[in-house]
Amino acid sequence: MLALRRPDDAAASSCPVCRAPLAAAPRTPLPALVRGSGQRVLVAARDVAVVELLAVSLELAGYRVGLAGSFGEAVARLGEGRFELAVVDLGLPGLPRSKGAGRPVVRRLPVLYLLPPDRLEAILPELDSGEKDYVTTPIRVAEVLARMRVLLRSADRSPRGASLSYDDLTLDDDGCRAVRGCRTLDLTPAEYRLLRHFLVNAHRVLSKEQISRFVWGDFREGNAIEQLVSRLRRKLDRDGPPLLHTRRGFGYWLGREESEA
Repeated sequence: MLALRRPDDAAASSCPVCRAPLAAAPRTPLPALVRGSGQRVLVAARDVAVVELLAVSLELAGYRVGLAGSFGEAVARLGEGRFELAVVDLGLPGLPRSKGAGRPVVRRLPVLYLLPPDRLEAILPELDSGEKDYVTTPIRVAEVLARMRVLLRSADRSPRGASLSYDDLTLDDDGCRAVRGCRTLDLTPAEYRLLRHFLVNAHRVLSKEQISRFVWGDFREGNAIEQLVSRLRRKLDRDGPPLLHTRRGFGYWLGREESEA
């Protein structure tokens, strides 16, 4: 086995013929790695090698990574966790082929597509919708990271401008403000995120794990979820018919009971 010598070994610091000391060669600094700030990124691809490469590279670059191997799995992951960006393989099993069919799934989530060079025309309509980009395969990690940073910066500058409502409850994302009837709810950031998740998924039962991954980005044991839901319920349902309900053994859901509707 060959032994590798460090640049500062004695043999490397003197002339191999006359043993006269040599001037130290200037060290070229490595380029600084532009790191993420813990943003959650979903990687959805069919090629296991690509998934593993991106997962390791993105984690080393400072991102938190979720993985999916099919379109159905990607939809489930997006529903249970907060992601700032999705990296989607255009050859993902189950991915709708019709124009714009995948848009409702990611809503306004920035998307970076992975595709062979001859498939570019397939996503041109998606690129027109904004906050979408692509890299061609075989992928280069440096290019993926660079395009991700551009998409994330663009998303940060774009106003959310969304308003969600159900019955007499309204959420205004511009001001992070929740109003029920004529009363403004005094919510913590975690309570606001949870209420928004319930509104987007009205009448759908959300498990404790889904809620935990969406609000905090990971699953938390103990009674953290029960305490969070209890605090939100006290503020939300204080003066009106209950909107937040428990499905014992399954989770929680937001909506009006059929007898009240």
